[in-house]
Amino acid sequence: MRKPASDLIAATVGVALGQHSDVTAAAASAVIIDSSLSKVDDLIHLSYRLRRIALQSAVGGMLLSGAGMILAAAGQLSPVNGAIAQEVIDLMAVLNALRAARAGDDH
Repeated sequence: MRKPASDLIAATVGVALGQHSDVTAAAASAVIIDSSLSKVDDLIHLSYRLRRIALQSAVGGMLLSGAGMILAAAGQLSPVNGAIAQEVIDLMAVLNALRAARAGDDH
């Protein structure tokens, strides 16, 4: 019979509840101090929210950069204006990613 720590090591993601075992806490990807399963639900919702925000920043930034490249290739965007536009796009992506630091759930 395998031990719980080896199960956590073999798993893709492991969550240890409580502080009862240093071995399982060391093997887990996340340790929830409270032994309530409602915290696991909160963790799952938080991970979905963070993933959505990261995808918005990455995909939105790539799409806007692609549009800028198309405009530049068509001669509609000078190199200086292209550089400024890219900095604005990067700033927008960073500001969107900072939403992850806000508390609360924004659907």
